[in-house]
Amino acid sequence: MTEKQKRFCDEYLIDCNATRAYKAVYKNVKSDETAKSAASRLLTNVNVKKYIDDRMEEIHNEKTADAQEVIEYLTSVMRGESASEEIVVEGIGDGCSTARAIEKAPSEKDRLKAAELLGKRYGLYTDKVEMDTDLDLNITIDYGKGDTG
Repeated sequence: MTEKQKRFCDEYLIDCNATRAYKAVYKNVKSDETAKSAASRLLTNVNVKKYIDDRMEEIHNEKTADAQEVIEYLTSVMRGESASEEIVVEGIGDGCSTARAIEKAPSEKDRLKAAELLGKRYGLYTDKVEMDTDLDLNITIDYGKGDTG
């Protein structure tokens, strides 16, 4: 892969706009149509495609929370162990006020929501009962004596 192809890939990964990425690297190209078709050809190049796929996987791994991280976060909220920063405005007299940041524990509503999400994750709230059985169902309908009257 050439240096310009690598730069194109890095530009493309910023916003996945191939036309913009191509024009950013190949400065002599002014037409959007030319850049679009050339970028499209570049994206089919095996080396370019592999580089982009590899980088996307790295980005995904670095920036995406996995299931374990989500569960740990929800657990910390449910237990009231996490805190958020909130700005409060306080009066200091003579019509003046000041703002300051305070640490705030999760509200009861937030803790309940975290518990609910964890409960759903672990299947604690199942209304539907699944049975794995093999049953024969026979239905008999009695229409009476056949009196037509």
